[in-house]
Amino acid sequence: MAWQRPDGRQPDELRPVKFERRFTRYAAGSVLAHCGNTQVLCTVSASEDVPRWLRDSGQGWLTAEYRMLPSATHTRKSRELMKLSGRTQEIQRLIGRSLRAAIDLEALGEITLTVDADVIQADGGTRTTAITGAYVALEDAIASLIASNTIQRSPLKHQIAAISVGLLEGDAFLDLNYPEDVAADIDFNVVLNGDLGYIEVQGTAEANSFNRPQLNQMLDYAETGIKQLMVLQKEALLQE
Repeated sequence: MAWQRPDGRQPDELRPVKFERRFTRYAAGSVLAHCGNTQVLCTVSASEDVPRWLRDSGQGWLTAEYRMLPSATHTRKSRELMKLSGRTQEIQRLIGRSLRAAIDLEALGEITLTVDADVIQADGGTRTTAITGAYVALEDAIASLIASNTIQRSPLKHQIAAISVGLLEGDAFLDLNYPEDVAADIDFNVVLNGDLGYIEVQGTAEANSFNRPQLNQMLDYAETGIKQLMVLQKEALLQE
């Protein structure tokens, strides 16, 4: 029997997506990103300093931190304080790599942009929602830096968005929610730029293997979903 999506979506259908810009007052850019029941607060802060290895290089930097709030899941999850889990470290590195691909770091100058992605509510796809929402916050942060004359021109070179895809009972599905993520035989996270160039593909076989046609179907769904996400990003950025 073929997998029936719990929320009735088509296999290639996104969950409802929304970006609430300027969600906090003090960050250079902030967005509350909604993807279905997943909600991630994405903020971008700027400091006129860079890591030691970049000082006097004329090059900037972007780094990311990711956390899941204790009440984000069905059962309370303890805060990660002194030691980060391997999962948290891996996700924040993914977010940082993905968003650095959006920026010309030399054009940024010796400024560090810090992306904070805090999961308020988790229902699958937290890392991809963090990347997609943080890009919107990043655009607002760059606009703020230009408005304050901290930088003279935008260093943005690519739009960035990400989505999850997977195989359930042999069929491909886009944008997995939590019940699907848990049940999936294959789980992929895909990050693309505005030219549909691949920034990163994270994929693993949780139970069964997958073949080339199935991989092609998952990547086709990912491209379809990311195109839609990029339209939604642009629409959100046009709103005052």
